[in-house]
Amino acid sequence: MPESTSPRLHVVDGLRGFAIFSIMLLHNIEHFDFYYAPTNLPSWLPAIDKGIWDTLFFLFGGKSYAIFALLFGLTFFIQSNNQEKQGKDFRSRFAWRLLLLLGFGLINSAFYEGDILIIYALLGFSLIPVAKLSNKAVFIIAVILMLQPYELYNFVVGLQHPELKMANPASWAYFGKAGEYIPGDSILKTWVGNLTNGKTAVLLWSWEVGRVFQTSALFMLGMLAGRKKLFVNSVANTRFWGKTLLFATLAFIPLFIVKEGLHNWIPFEAVRRPLITVFTSWSNLAFMSILVSGFVLGFEKLSGGFLNIFTPIGKMSLSNYMIQSMLGSFIYYGFGLGLYKYTGASYCLFIGIGLATFQWFFSSWWLKHHKYGPLEGIWHKLTWIHS
Repeated sequence: MPESTSPRLHVVDGLRGFAIFSIMLLHNIEHFDFYYAPTNLPSWLPAIDKGIWDTLFFLFGGKSYAIFALLFGLTFFIQSNNQEKQGKDFRSRFAWRLLLLLGFGLINSAFYEGDILIIYALLGFSLIPVAKLSNKAVFIIAVILMLQPYELYNFVVGLQHPELKMANPASWAYFGKAGEYIPGDSILKTWVGNLTNGKTAVLLWSWEVGRVFQTSALFMLGMLAGRKKLFVNSVANTRFWGKTLLFATLAFIPLFIVKEGLHNWIPFEAVRRPLITVFTSWSNLAFMSILVSGFVLGFEKLSGGFLNIFTPIGKMSLSNYMIQSMLGSFIYYGFGLGLYKYTGASYCLFIGIGLATFQWFFSSWWLKHHKYGPLEGIWHKLTWIHS
């Protein structure tokens, strides 16, 4: 069974753990994709709930998953590079690894329809044809994808026919049907509903909001970051991340202003809707770059410091991601405790912090006795089966 020939990048583990932690908070305030506003709350609490909701989504909505996608591409490079040093081509093994990830995603999707593992498994195949291309070629492809070509096409069509009436996104109807099974007390009906109706909703939604193009682009940018060794601690990289932080901040401000202003500036939906998708994607990319560069610089400045708290969670990211889905669905859905009926964003934030604390203790304990997390170990063994 092949072993890594590269030193472990603890900053990457920490960053991945930070992404898992922030995803945990978002999933909790969303009741794990079951949006329900409790009616039994004190009159003063909904305003606080809204503040927490808006703040967390401003900070992490569309950004945490983007960090995860970037690091997915980085991990592909590290594994591929390790095999290349041994004179082996990793691409066929990676395809098998993606099929295994698809299996994990199907299990996770039964508990939580918003699962990203299936999407990553499917879009991960986009790395195979570009794996041997030059840095310049891969970067150009990533930029084209990040430009959201499909939405730009829709924008051009909208300019030609601004009066065109647009139907609601197809995913809305499927998301609406979740109320038929998530509040119920049957775990089997919830599993079936999530795997059929729920998964259809999420796949459609991912296409509608530009996640398909953006995710593939981030995979490729992560691979390029690995080639350039950008997460290795060095003076040159510190300068790079410092410049990234500055430029990303300067880019985010106008992008965010435009994204927010489009609702009022453009009266024609056929023109406005694709532009909102494009500018949301770009502003999320800019803010994700702020989070990543800020984390890397902070990690280097503090030699890990308190940011190391995220490292155990990050080393077991697959296990922790799936565990949070299982625990979260039990806490909020009808087959479990059904707390969606009683908890707004404030209560859910505390629950999310509590679950993250549990995952930190569990991860720290597990890694004292094992090299890999429980699911990471299974994934690793099956990846290299017959090797």
